[in-house]
Amino acid sequence: MKRRDFLKQSTFASGMFFVPQFLKAFENNPMIKPFSHKKVVIIQLKGGNDGLNTVVPFNNDIYYQQRNNIAIKQNNLFKISDEVGLHKSLQPLQKFHDKGFLSIINNVGYPNPNLSHFRSTDIWQTASDSNEYLQNGWVGRYLDYTKGNPYNAIEVDECLSLMMKGKTQNGLAITNPKLFYNSMRSPFFNNVVSNYKDAHLSEHNLGYLYNTMIDAKSSAKYIFEKSSTKSTSDEYPENLFGKQLKTIAQFINSGLETQVYYAGLSGFDTHANQTNTQERLLRIYAESLEVFLDDLQKNNAFDDVLVLTFSEFGRRVKQNDSNGTDHGTANNVFIMGKNLKKQGLYNKLPNLANLDKNGNLKYEVDFREIYATILDKWLEVDDVAILNKSFSKLDFV
Repeated sequence: MKRRDFLKQSTFASGMFFVPQFLKAFENNPMIKPFSHKKVVIIQLKGGNDGLNTVVPFNNDIYYQQRNNIAIKQNNLFKISDEVGLHKSLQPLQKFHDKGFLSIINNVGYPNPNLSHFRSTDIWQTASDSNEYLQNGWVGRYLDYTKGNPYNAIEVDECLSLMMKGKTQNGLAITNPKLFYNSMRSPFFNNVVSNYKDAHLSEHNLGYLYNTMIDAKSSAKYIFEKSSTKSTSDEYPENLFGKQLKTIAQFINSGLETQVYYAGLSGFDTHANQTNTQERLLRIYAESLEVFLDDLQKNNAFDDVLVLTFSEFGRRVKQNDSNGTDHGTANNVFIMGKNLKKQGLYNKLPNLANLDKNGNLKYEVDFREIYATILDKWLEVDDVAILNKSFSKLDFV
């Protein structure tokens, strides 16, 4: 059995035990890029957030005609221009917008879009073409390229997403650093590690698992001890997303040498009764993000952090018969940071009078242009080597 197939079927391929194969041969390699303090926090609004009811063209008659029951009225917005307002649930983010810490990129998508949650998520996570199927994610390939420590990318979840899986190295899935550390100190793992000499070649399935467990044990100790040096007094919302951001803030504020973090907020598949559901979810997102960004600023850590928020697709322009919206295509992406080159609206809103044959928005910005920009201008690595092809760069950083 090939190692990749073995891992897919192994219990170590999910949860907190899916940890990277740390390539010992590269520990003293002078070609390794020195650690950079630049960090990226990636947030996915899972299910396909309705971008049109998030960034609202409140003077557009077509918008209100196509959404007579679910369109956001002007009194439920806070305006960021003479034509555009943000959903009232995003009010906690207004102060960051007003300071120039938010850039909204509209009409983001990719050619020949797929309207399946699973497939479109895979496309966004792997940075593939719509007809290309990759087994590794763009952050995982970043880990392969930098050959850094195994904790250089952390997903605050119980399972590791495809985005974080590379060809030779993967990110860590951690929800609680203390629990992760204590688990790695259990008699079971101590016994396994102590018998490492019985493993054969490192490429052998058994040898690979020994190595991943050894690396997990080493990473767990570092992450727990480092993150324990800093705690927060900020009151995060008592929900799963708030807890994820609190954990990420603790990691960042403690000086953990991790450059990519990933978290998600689920529930945005609003085929029916969209208004209340989206209002609730966007409030969770905005209130949690507000505390997170305030926390980073108090600890002088915000300068080196870029926050990317995306959803796997947007929604159809016309509402359906259930006071909801069906799967669509292009959407908006939020970029938040302290040193953005272009604040507010990065580009124009979608043209609602020029839709595709299915009544969906036409994309103008390939999402991989955003990735390429972050890799090249923020993380300062070879974006072409990681994304497997060249994409234009944007000007938000």
